Amino acid sequence: MIARSAGGTDVGRRRNLNEDAWIGDDDLAVYFVADGMGGHAAGEVASHEAVETAFGMIRRARPGLRSLHAPLDEASATMAKRAMESAIQAATYMVYSMAELDREKSGMGTTMTGMLVLGDHAVIAQVGDSRIYQIRDGVAEQVTEDHTLIAWQLRQGLITPEQARTSTQKNVITRAVGNREYVQVDTTIVPLHVGDRFLLCSDGLHGYLRQSEIPGIVDLGGAEAIAAFIKLANDRGGRDNITAVLVEIADG
Repeated sequence: MIARSAGGTDVGRRRNLNEDAWIGDDDLAVYFVADGMGGHAAGEVASHEAVETAFGMIRRARPGLRSLHAPLDEASATMAKRAMESAIQAATYMVYSMAELDREKSGMGTTMTGMLVLGDHAVIAQVGDSRIYQIRDGVAEQVTEDHTLIAWQLRQGLITPEQARTSTQKNVITRAVGNREYVQVDTTIVPLHVGDRFLLCSDGLHGYLRQSEIPGIVDLGGAEAIAAFIKLANDRGGRDNITAVLVEIADG
């Protein structure tokens, strides 16, 4: 299987600075989206440094990673998950170190969502509240878990979905890359089928997007789908930066 991608980012209608960043390479089949936070343009620095550092780590590790094939080999899966986790940990340490050296960037951090395609599986890595959706047979499913206070409260049964939609704590992140030396990274292996599509996006998009709308927009394909996602978020308010990456799995 091979991966083909398109991506884009937009400052939105309310912000003066785009603190989102993304990177993708179809030859390496690796993709990252980050949404930075911090004053004095530190969020922009955090997100860009994070995606560049993580991408560089995967580029160096890629030759040593074996393709994964069903039935899944446990050693290969562990190696692949460790590669993605190590890439994000490297980004964490880089962003944290930069903030330690520059007081104006103290406390900066970023969300980070990544996907690495290996053979007929993908490795998903997650920190924060950017998301990955898998679209298969006309149905979109969120395959990452938000690291937010709201998501934790929902899992614990402390609030209802209706309360979550109107909560003033929607933007409280419980995990981020760079505000400490170490972060817990969620990793998972996803089996792939030819025709699968994956949408990686920052909350500036998914905050406006109904999950049921995703398949129809994704069907536009490539750059046209990315433009439609960005337009949708802007038309519905555009209060945040907007980033989307679409990865399509095809027969190689």
